[in-house]
Amino acid sequence: MVYRKFQDLRLSGLGMGCMRLPVGAGGDADVDLGQVKEMVACAMANGVNYYDTAWGYHGGNSETAMGEALSAYPRESWYIATKFPGYDLSNMPKVKEIFEEQLRRLQVEYFDFYLFHNVCELNIDAYLDPKYGIFDYLIEQKRCGRIRHLGFSCHGEIPVMKRFLDAYGADMEFCQLQLNYLDWTFQHGREKVAMLAERGIPVWVMEPLRGGKLVTLEADDEARLRALRPEESVAAWAFRFLQGIPGVAVILSGMSNLRQLQDNLRTFETDEPLNQAEAAVLGEIAERMLSKNTLPCTGCRYCTEYCPQELDIPYLLSLYNEHAFTGGGFLAPMALDALDKEKWPSACLGCGSCEKVCPQQIRISEAMADFSARLG
Repeated sequence: MVYRKFQDLRLSGLGMGCMRLPVGAGGDADVDLGQVKEMVACAMANGVNYYDTAWGYHGGNSETAMGEALSAYPRESWYIATKFPGYDLSNMPKVKEIFEEQLRRLQVEYFDFYLFHNVCELNIDAYLDPKYGIFDYLIEQKRCGRIRHLGFSCHGEIPVMKRFLDAYGADMEFCQLQLNYLDWTFQHGREKVAMLAERGIPVWVMEPLRGGKLVTLEADDEARLRALRPEESVAAWAFRFLQGIPGVAVILSGMSNLRQLQDNLRTFETDEPLNQAEAAVLGEIAERMLSKNTLPCTGCRYCTEYCPQELDIPYLLSLYNEHAFTGGGFLAPMALDALDKEKWPSACLGCGSCEKVCPQQIRISEAMADFSARLG
């Protein structure tokens, strides 16, 4: 197992993400505790010491399952991370109640790592609102030793991330980002990592395989990678890309069975980041993948000057691209929930004024109609 130094700790380069644990016939909330214990035993035996869960994973049962599985091992042999669930605005007044319940679920007296969960457009105002006392409460828990290290995860755009950092950045010890060789450009990962580096904040990676999209590539692309590194799996390329990014510490992977865990453990036996030529090939593959499912908006904003509804068309198109490429997901709907409904894609009149000035000749009105249909 490769390790990364974080302050006075030695963290495993591979962390076990606990959002996609094995489940039974009852669905996502029916966590298979027997399989989880088997996976944790394998992970512990092979040097994994970082485990990441959250209040809402598996309908609340991820924390409970991990608390049970990890309780079999000495407390000092593993690090647990969980999060305050600010993705649901109804939780904002309940920080103390939720925190105490998380301690109970995980059977611990303190959290090694605790995060503001999913800082984004929907919740940034509430996170920064002192009336909820979330920041003050968590800082107090850190002072009394019930949080060892405080950080945040972020799915928001760069302006949201900057607002959070400007307010709380001095007290943030790490940031968890969705980062992979697609989102390095698609979700402005490069710029986000640079912003964190300026503040000396290390990066924890979530979604390194983009929810499994980077495990299977087109045959020609897969053959191209295997010609360069015959011993590496396609998934390993995604991890090797991340190993080469300065500032990245823990790479979290949500593994649903023992085989996936064993495959990842083999990759993390060594630290072998991509060289410049290999990274360029991966960049070409990413660009080709994105070009097939996304619209080529450059953000020039010519269109906004001609929209009678005053829609932020480039922003809506970026959300459309995310939603279309992913095949759904929560990011776009969550971001739209932060907007007034008269600024949603459904507000588009289909007049075509924007299309007359679009340098990329994007059929914007068709995209807005398709986006609305996809959202239901």
